[in-house]
Amino acid sequence: MNTSIYLDYAASTPIDPRVAMRMQECLSNFELQGNPSSTHRFGHAAREVIEKARQQVAGVIGAKPVEVIWTSGATESNNLALFGAARYYADRGKHIISSKTEHKAVLEPLKKLEKHGFHVTYLKPDQNGIVHPDQIRDAITPETILVSLMHVNNEIGVIQNIGAVGSLCRKRDVLFHVDAAQSAGRLPINVHEMNIDLLSCTAHKIYGPKGIGALFVRRHPVLGLEPLIIGGGHEHGLRAGTLPTHQIAGFGLAMELALNERDTDAIRMSTLRDKLWQGLQRIPDIELNGHDSLRVPTILNVSFDGVEGESLLLALQELNLSAGAACSTGSDEASYVLRALGRSDQQAQSSLRFSLGRFTTEQEIDIAIAAVTREVTRLRSIAADVP
Repeated sequence: MNTSIYLDYAASTPIDPRVAMRMQECLSNFELQGNPSSTHRFGHAAREVIEKARQQVAGVIGAKPVEVIWTSGATESNNLALFGAARYYADRGKHIISSKTEHKAVLEPLKKLEKHGFHVTYLKPDQNGIVHPDQIRDAITPETILVSLMHVNNEIGVIQNIGAVGSLCRKRDVLFHVDAAQSAGRLPINVHEMNIDLLSCTAHKIYGPKGIGALFVRRHPVLGLEPLIIGGGHEHGLRAGTLPTHQIAGFGLAMELALNERDTDAIRMSTLRDKLWQGLQRIPDIELNGHDSLRVPTILNVSFDGVEGESLLLALQELNLSAGAACSTGSDEASYVLRALGRSDQQAQSSLRFSLGRFTTEQEIDIAIAAVTREVTRLRSIAADVP
């Protein structure tokens, strides 16, 4: 089949051509090939590009440029935030609060910290995927040093009330880390107004390159972190390594474009997502996973009763989408996110995640509706014929 439609933007977005052009400009300009840490003219030129990008990223999240630390992506940012804060403040306490529906880039570091004497409380969201601030308030103890909560869930698109949680944490003198991989550039964020101490984001979720991300680290008052990567003392001693000028430049422009086009993108994608959901609702026995309104317009997670999700994926040759998070691809287990919402293993295994983006078209949505309807009907018919 010649048609190939990309509906997996939550896993990774295509690079915007404007971002690719900016990166190519950096790669082809000989004067930008110097080490940004060098003191000569070539180093200064590269440093100027990097500092402009730092301003662009900071502007999207309401931070100061000095508070933006470059990393290789959201996974490293999450690791640096969790390991860095936990180890630095271990003498104050060893209790951390998070939720059962976090990304593996948060859950796995937390599991490792548990092996090193930390105690983690994993809060269970309600049936719509919401973790309520009262749950966090009730879980805080005198030993609590950190709360880590994702802004937008990568599987179901549910938006958490980050501002309320941040205010609560600040009043209780508890550090607050936010995984904003799915929200930075898509939702309004002001780290200072929302009382966020640490925030992770990445370029490849907002039409930028893979391999570059950032961690916001509060500077007033200065927040202590134990670095994961040590060496030349780059990034205020928090992340050693020569900075990739072209990737950082691409990240900066991607963030600026996301901010400038956020409202128009949201309106267009909301329209497309609603069209997709309305079309899919003509299929009997399906269910929306996640809150019906507190969600981003880019993600739609649906369970198809009586159909195994992986079989449906294989049958949908014209569509590129996923049954869950890309980090869990290859796992035979049902989505832990959906199971945390109270879905059965069968319901979780019958689910698909449709994620839309800047380049999704109305025609592609029509094709997706027709393809899913066709294959769900076919697979259910086959199952009904099995004695």
